[in-house]
Amino acid sequence: MRRTVLQMAYAGSTVHIGCAFSIVELLSVLYRNHLRYPGNAPRAEGRDYLILSKGHGVMAQYACMHELGWLSDSDINGYFADGSNLKGLSDSRVAGLEVTSGSLGHGFSVGVGIAMGLQRKKTDQKVYAIVGDGELNEGPIWEGALVASHNKMDNLMLIIDKNGFQAMGMTDDVLALGDLCAKFTSFGFDTLEVDGHDENAIDAAIRQLWAMNSNRPKALIARTVKGKGVPFMESDNRWHYTRLDAQTYKEAIEAVEIHGTSK
Repeated sequence: MRRTVLQMAYAGSTVHIGCAFSIVELLSVLYRNHLRYPGNAPRAEGRDYLILSKGHGVMAQYACMHELGWLSDSDINGYFADGSNLKGLSDSRVAGLEVTSGSLGHGFSVGVGIAMGLQRKKTDQKVYAIVGDGELNEGPIWEGALVASHNKMDNLMLIIDKNGFQAMGMTDDVLALGDLCAKFTSFGFDTLEVDGHDENAIDAAIRQLWAMNSNRPKALIARTVKGKGVPFMESDNRWHYTRLDAQTYKEAIEAVEIHGTSK
């Protein structure tokens, strides 16, 4: 998946590689083990919903959609080209993307609305919403959390990509978030924290949250590394906006292939 992200970023000469890499394992586990798409159809009736509120990480979701056969090789290689449907932010006009996001803060609230609708329909469908930790600076996140808790939305799971960075620096320097477990617990969520790159731990935590069988919404705080998988990108916030050239593309591809082999 990281190789696919690199292929897209290089083909389209685009940014946001680091913030896509930090959610690769989270998305992999969700698509492999938890999200239900009857008939492998991205807009199937009865599907679960994945809301990528941190829409700038969309290349990681495109990589999953490619694995599922929803996107072709030509879609990947033509990323960001004239006429391509695939843009640098999540766009609901693309089958498989549930919201148009990138203006941070509002995607989660859309997910809360979807969860409320499913709750009223009394279905067993679930909603997963992925946000960045920098995104938690936005007020609509906390308004959405209050609504979810008040309405006992036990079909909703918020997943926080806690990579410690946002566009302009470290989250603790821009606006410190404090103890996120304590915060979301105080908002009425069942809350767990996990290594966001350990697929077995992620899977177990998701199952544990649903198994609590309470009437509370769920929050999974995933400790991640921005740029995970390419050593020269890891925790280097320049790769939020830096584009690949021929040399860095070659070095990055070699790095993810070594990582994949060793894993």
